[in-house]
Order: sequence, then structure tokens, then C-alpha cells
Amino acid sequence: MSKGIIGKKLGMTQIFNEQGQIVPVTVIQAGPCVVVQRKTSAKDGYEAVQIGFVDPNGGKRASKAEKGHCEKQGVAPVRVLREIKVDASDAAKPGDSVLASAFEAKTKVNVTGISKGKGFAGVIKRHHFAGGRATHGSMFHRAPGSIGQSSYPSRVFPGMRMAGHMGDAQVTVRNLEIAKVDVENNLLLIKGAVPGPKGGYIVIKQEA
Repeated sequence: MSKGIIGKKLGMTQIFNEQGQIVPVTVIQAGPCVVVQRKTSAKDGYEAVQIGFVDPNGGKRASKAEKGHCEKQGVAPVRVLREIKVDASDAAKPGDSVLASAFEAKTKVNVTGISKGKGFAGVIKRHHFAGGRATHGSMFHRAPGSIGQSSYPSRVFPGMRMAGHMGDAQVTVRNLEIAKVDVENNLLLIKGAVPGPKGGYIVIKQEA
């Protein structure tokens, strides 16, 4: 079974460890979260727990669909929902709390979030192409170059690295270490950087 929680990225700072070394950490508002729905193999075809990030505004900005879904399960309305895969033996039920206290310092977690959007990017920024010479008269600086042959196969192969939309995609960073757990304030301090902007929602999972 894996345990997980929804978090909100607050930003980065640095702390000192036991050896007096500076450690860069990302501060995560880890919940509080509530179990909204229990998915089962018999009914849904897979085993999972749907959890929601408890809204400090009491769910006032939740849509009618979100409110209806939560009312059906007997929990307060939430706007941010995520699913965590669990075993069939997991006893979680709607209304159960998921708190930062479920995690311990010095343990490894996987963090999933939506990366920062970079807009339309060229091949040098997006795929790390080397580009051409910067010298006078070169006429080849940041262009992508050839994308295929002419008479055969007379098409561009799928997956060709080209310019396009960069970022704003789901990214998972594995094996990040929890530097500190602040149970009182529902905070997790995770060593290093995590995907997404400040205020973005992420999912923190710890494999059993």
C-alpha cells in the first residue's frame, strides 16, 4: 500500500541539518485532506482512494458538480481531488482524515505536479539542440535543421523533435527526501525542488 497526500507548494527556503550544513527545501502545505471516495475492483475496476484538499473557505467556490459529488459521500465540499492507488485490504472510508503526521522525516517520497508552462519554445531551449555557429555569414544559428528526407519516405516521422509547447505537463520527481515534518502547521519540508509554481497543487506519495 502507498500512502499519499495532496499538498500546496508555498515556496523554497533553507534549513540547517544536524551537521550544520545548509539544506535547500521546498515548503509544502500538506493537507489537511479528507477521503472523499473509496474505489473498488468490484464497482470501479480498480482499487484506489480519492482524497480532497480541505478548502479553508469551506468549499464556497466549489462547483455544483463538486458539491454534489461530496454531498453524496457525506463529506464537506472540496475543489481539489486526487486519487491514490491502494490495496484491496485498505480500510479507508469517506470522511477519514489524511494529515502530514502520516509522514516521517528522512523518508523518501515521489512528488507529482504540473510543471511551469514555458509557452512556445524553440528546439534549443526545448530539446537542447546545439545550434549553429554565431559567426558572421553563417546563416545557421538557431534553426532546427533537416526534419526528414524528400522522395522517400516523404513524411516526417512521429516523435520528431521540433519547436512547440513546452512545460505545463505532469511531472513526477522520484526519491525526494523529507527533511522535516511540522505536524502542528501541516507542513512538509522536502529536500530539493518539486514541479510547478508557487500555489500549485502536488501529490506526495510514499511507497510501502
